[in-house]
Amino acid sequence: MTKAEIGEAFKRWHAANPTPVTELEYGSPFQLLVAVVMSAQATDKGVNIATRKLFPVAPTPEAMATLGEAGITEYIRTIGLYRNKAKNVAMLSRQLLERHGGEVPRDRESLEALPGVGRKTANVVLNSIWREPVMAVDTHIFRVGNRMGLAPGKDVVAVEKALMRRVPKDYLVDAHHWLILHGRYVCIARKPKCGECIVRDLCQFPDKTD
Repeated sequence: MTKAEIGEAFKRWHAANPTPVTELEYGSPFQLLVAVVMSAQATDKGVNIATRKLFPVAPTPEAMATLGEAGITEYIRTIGLYRNKAKNVAMLSRQLLERHGGEVPRDRESLEALPGVGRKTANVVLNSIWREPVMAVDTHIFRVGNRMGLAPGKDVVAVEKALMRRVPKDYLVDAHHWLILHGRYVCIARKPKCGECIVRDLCQFPDKTD
């Protein structure tokens, strides 16, 4: 895609959804951090079902650490890899209390030092809470970037770097959300809904569906 085509694509996504937000439900930076950690290899819908029960019981790092790994496990059994996620959430809650005064740190290095937190999770928190212009590349964004010709890359880091270069600065803060929503509901993996796509004419994918 050309620079002009990319700019037009984001212009249309912005017009259709001026204030995109994550579909994960949360009431604080800590709760978003926990929800994103739980979302690995799980759907946002599935995570929300679990956290609607978990967060009223353990809304803070203190409460989550007190609940502990076994207690957390009972609330998130419906989520994939729940045992490992419960362990990570219990550990990161304790580390937030011990190293950060119970607050979620605002810098990538400190975030990525927490159990269960990788680059993508850190980027989601930095973007959604503090509106940092970063790009959290998940499977949806990786697919969209390559399929559309928007930001081709062999791995998620390559796609992230390409997006940071190619997305117009005026749209960069919200680009992560538009691309995820586009990949989740329109540019889906097996049979993209090209007939419903508002950027179809700009897309480089050769095998468009009706």
